[in-house]
Amino acid sequence: MHYIFDDEKLESIKCAGLVVRPDSPALYSEYQKLKEALEAHGVCLIVEEIGAKNLGLTDGVSKKELFERSDLLISLGGDGTLLSLCRRSFAYDKPILGIYAGTLGFLTDIKPSEIESFIDKIFRDDYRIDHRMVFEVELYSHSGESKHLIAVNDVVLSRPSIQGMISIDAYLTSKEADMDRKHLNTYRGDGLIISTPTGSTAYNLSAGGPIVFPITEALILTPICPHSLSERPVVLPAEFGTTFMSEDETIIVVDGQDIYNLKSFDEIRIKISKQRLKMVHRVERNYFDVLKQKLHWGNS
Repeated sequence: MHYIFDDEKLESIKCAGLVVRPDSPALYSEYQKLKEALEAHGVCLIVEEIGAKNLGLTDGVSKKELFERSDLLISLGGDGTLLSLCRRSFAYDKPILGIYAGTLGFLTDIKPSEIESFIDKIFRDDYRIDHRMVFEVELYSHSGESKHLIAVNDVVLSRPSIQGMISIDAYLTSKEADMDRKHLNTYRGDGLIISTPTGSTAYNLSAGGPIVFPITEALILTPICPHSLSERPVVLPAEFGTTFMSEDETIIVVDGQDIYNLKSFDEIRIKISKQRLKMVHRVERNYFDVLKQKLHWGNS
């Protein structure tokens, strides 16, 4: 995993692209602060068209143009805004900076009050780029109507209503372990969370799953309110691929943003992408300090 710790820096920044939390005219002052800080270093700032409209701007651009033109992508909002940007821009392989303007954020790093100082640090190479693993998700159908998605946090398989429970069959595939669709378990209960380490502090944590250091290479399977008390979360090596099937009415939720019905497909396949998500952080950012702050560890 040597690439995770490479001292990677941006070769040049001529244009930065901004995505803003929806319905956020109150963030105009932060936008203006960011724009002035970037322009002081000769960098233009372009804004995605929906966010531009919310900010009262008339020169917004499409997401495609934003992703193509930008050397650095910036999210202004909470973790949801950042997650959406990460997923939609993943194919363009651009580094992403999250500016915090939410409530409980594990992903966003920079406070609005730190915008000017951190932009200055970027141009002094005083920052780091973390490489985070993401899931490649395939909603597979024998008829050929398959769908391919990216998940940064998690994929949740859930019952559609509060009544009854669902059964989910989980299979593992690994060339290294010489396994081809080895049946792991039949999960019975409210559902199952398949989480990345980045997403381990999201729904996975609420469901009793483990916190996993975000640059770890692993998959986390956490049952949701299982019928059997013997069911426990499982952490799998990155080389494993997983397949899930269910004959029950099952809802698929990707990163809490995209929703599908498993009945429209035959199975769902999840594996770790070879490409990594690039996230820009402060050098001094310490994940364990973030945990202590957000989860109030050590408070009496």
